[in-house]
Order: sequence, then structure tokens, then C-alpha cells
Amino acid sequence: MEEGGFGAIKGGDRAYEIEQKYGYSPDELFTSGFYTARPMQFFEFYREEMLKNIPEATESGTVMAQMERAGKLQCTISSNIFEQGKRAGCQNIIYLHGSIYHNYCPKCGREYPMEYLRDAKGIPACESCGFPIRPGVYLYGEMVDSGLLSRAVDEISKADVLLLLGTNLTSEVFGNYIKYFGGKYLIIIHKHSHYLDDTADMVFLDHPRNILPLLGYGED
Repeated sequence: MEEGGFGAIKGGDRAYEIEQKYGYSPDELFTSGFYTARPMQFFEFYREEMLKNIPEATESGTVMAQMERAGKLQCTISSNIFEQGKRAGCQNIIYLHGSIYHNYCPKCGREYPMEYLRDAKGIPACESCGFPIRPGVYLYGEMVDSGLLSRAVDEISKADVLLLLGTNLTSEVFGNYIKYFGGKYLIIIHKHSHYLDDTADMVFLDHPRNILPLLGYGED
């Protein structure tokens, strides 16, 4: 997420700043329990920290969209909640952690766009039944939808080449999926070296935005 203009909220200075600002740590704020018990405080945090200054699509995403159109990229599996890949032009994306753009009423199922939550005063409520709107992202501690998991495993298992961008083989998000890869080449592009890098067929120690454009996929 850092390359996409969004730093992790759970660690470092940002976590400290959030706790000082809201009186709770990100681990407490970004949970379904907090959404249920303290919706006013939850949405204050969610609007300020998630829905304001949404990061733009990245150069990496643009190149990946070009690769997809050229038939060289079959699927992207992402933990990004801002749909940066889609906004860059990618079509076949699995968003494991959901999206800020697809929200719903947990009581009646009515759907709401991101702008409805962002612009609401106080708690954004369903216009049909008055229930607090549920953000379309997975909160800390929640299980990812089994359908998304199955799709991710299926795509990885049938891939000839697996490209890991900005992550490593012990990633909290992707580590459990990589074991399903049985293709020919594992390629990693990330900034910092990792002790399991040697198990990959190719490793580039740099930001993906600096490496992917070198593949030669220009504008259509």
C-alpha cells in the first residue's frame, strides 16, 4: 500500500498518531466490534483516515493494465482497498480485502457508493431502514470470503509465472496462497531483501513502479 500512496495504519509513527488523535489504536478502531459498539467514533476515523485523500492509480497499475491487454497478465490478486488497479485499467482483479467503493446496509442489503459514507454527517444510515451502513472492506480479524479465497487459489494454481509485487514469501496476506503455485517461474519485485528471496527464480530489489515500466509495455 505504501507505493500506492497509503501507508500501513497498524505500525510505526502513523499508528501512534492515530491513537493520539482518536484515543484508540488502529487495532481497536478498525474492527467490526468497534463499528458495532461505537459507530460514531468508527466513522469519524474511517472518513478521516480511509476516505479522505484516496491515493491515485499508480504507474505500476498502468503497466499491469497494459500487460493484461497484451495477454501477458491473466489476473491480479490484491489486498488494496482503493481499487487502484481497476482505476489504472486492469479488469481481472481479486480484491481480497474488499473495496471502499462498495458498501451496503447489513439489514436490508441496499448498496451505497463511497461518496455516501464520505459526505455523511455523523453515522451514515440506510435510507430504507435507518441501519448504519457497513463499509465494503474487511475489518481486522474478519475472515475473507471463501469465494474470494477459492478464486485466488485457482488463479495461482494455474499460473505459469507468479509475480509478487511489494511483498515477500512470508507475507501475512499472501504467504498462505503461494504454496499453491506450481508453475515455472516465481519472480519477486520488492524494495528490501528477504531471507527467502533465494527460493525465487528472479528477484529485483526496487519498487515495482521502477521495474515494471522496463518490461516494454508502452501505451496502447
